[in-house]
Amino acid sequence: MNEVIKGTEFVSTTIVTENNTAFTVGSGEAEVFSTPMMVALMENSAYLCLKPYLDEDETSVGIKMDTTHESASPIGLAITARATITEVNGKIITFEVIASDAFGIIGRGMHQRAVVNTEKFVSRANAKLASVE
Repeated sequence: MNEVIKGTEFVSTTIVTENNTAFTVGSGEAEVFSTPMMVALMENSAYLCLKPYLDEDETSVGIKMDTTHESASPIGLAITARATITEVNGKIITFEVIASDAFGIIGRGMHQRAVVNTEKFVSRANAKLASVE
């Protein structure tokens, strides 16, 4: 991993469609942008923000997410999620994450990611399968 710079930002964007509403993903009954999809967009922004700093054999995995979902967004609106690196503690990187639509902030929070060796991480996960056979 190269030196990670505080203040680095990345923005991911999506459009609210029937596929990412609370009703469709099973998190509620309303035809509005779902909280799980907002969190996924925030996490995607953080992942892509950190990715340029990683070595070829590394990836990052989400280890903590603390968010609010403050405003509903109907089908058709564009949603952006901005991730900003706020703290670097070894291989643990902390982000401020903010999601917005054309009318303002819809959610905000803190997200942490850990930098891991991809092959070792997947191997440890797959070892769980061997223990149940």
